[in-house]
Amino acid sequence: MDINNFMSTKEYAKTLDQEDPLVSYREEFYLNPGMIYMDGNSLGLLSKRAEKSLMKSLEDWKKYGIDGWTEGAEPWFYFSERLGELSAPLVGALEDEVIMGGSTTANLHQLAATFFEPRAGRNKVLADELTFPSDIYALQSQLRLHGLDPSAHLVQVKSQDGKFLEEDDIIEEMNEEIALIVLPTVLYRSGQILDMERLTKEAHARGIMIGFDACHSVGAIPHLFDNWEVDFAFWCNYKHLNGGPGCVAGLYVNRKHFARKPGLAGWFGSRKDKQFAMEHTFTQANSAGAFQIGTPHILSMAPLLGSLEMFAEAGIEQVRKKSLRLTQYLMDLIQSELTGYGFEIGSPRHESKRGGHIILEHPEAARICKALKQEAIIPDYREPNMIRLAPVALYTSFQEVYETVQVLKKIMDGRLYENYENKRGIIA
Repeated sequence: MDINNFMSTKEYAKTLDQEDPLVSYREEFYLNPGMIYMDGNSLGLLSKRAEKSLMKSLEDWKKYGIDGWTEGAEPWFYFSERLGELSAPLVGALEDEVIMGGSTTANLHQLAATFFEPRAGRNKVLADELTFPSDIYALQSQLRLHGLDPSAHLVQVKSQDGKFLEEDDIIEEMNEEIALIVLPTVLYRSGQILDMERLTKEAHARGIMIGFDACHSVGAIPHLFDNWEVDFAFWCNYKHLNGGPGCVAGLYVNRKHFARKPGLAGWFGSRKDKQFAMEHTFTQANSAGAFQIGTPHILSMAPLLGSLEMFAEAGIEQVRKKSLRLTQYLMDLIQSELTGYGFEIGSPRHESKRGGHIILEHPEAARICKALKQEAIIPDYREPNMIRLAPVALYTSFQEVYETVQVLKKIMDGRLYENYENKRGIIA
């Protein structure tokens, strides 16, 4: 059935599920009966394969002790590289250009310390005013380490409407004073996809290094970092990739930069055959592995192995195709069922600009989210008035999308949100 032949009926949703080529992956995840999970862009659900790969690493620890670094189902000494190989197709990179380790912000610190080389007349960093706050904190910190004032040397591109960014506005700020650009691939609130290829081309034409925060895109949309000649990227693995809470992050460095010395060197950035020589001369790996710092968190990486195996099977193109169908269906239902209730869709309508989640704006958003949770639907709230809904391709059904909108209608008809304070919780 064509999604363009939309009907706002449960039977239509069931038909879409029956025709879904990825429907079998739903059985791979632990889904709570009676609950609809719409927050996979904050924390993905646990899969049975992720649980299995974690238990294998625990068993290796139990059986081998220290020898687990070189023995067992997945030797820990090479685990970061193995996960990098599995992740490379998701970002359009060569296997040795991707490594797993650290956290999103720690990896940004590493990359900024490596690629930000201020000099007289070119000593500013370009970001945007809609990016995730942690990125801004890290960039401000890096500027201070160079003795620069963030209020003068961190340029943040303005949004014209508080929701989206215009690539033209970003390019206009790419002047001779900018030494480094760090931008999101997908805006965490609105879900807008930036034109990474165009922005990279424009940055390089002006002699500027550029990197991307891909937290809200890896595992949801395809990337072509190598073809676009992106200098570097970093991302978390606990959202669309379902690696678990606090899962280690990912890092991409274009191989043309492999000779560049890491700004923050550590022993796991060593060439493998030299790491345990214990020399005080750093011999860096000739790969993205050079940008590791400390010992990787094995038990935090292990679930990712099982999850990435599913992505390798399903293929990111199929994941993207279903994701677009889910978000289009959600928007169609909102327009069909929720008109007149004060909701506004705050995400791009065009497929090329829309990531894996939808923003629904409403003046009572905070307490509508609380009412949804009371009805066993898990959304996400973002200031000042945004309900984020993320139907995830591998485990969200079209019928669940249908039920979510019906429950929203029930909440609005019965004014059930009035039972709650219009104020976010500690974790929104």
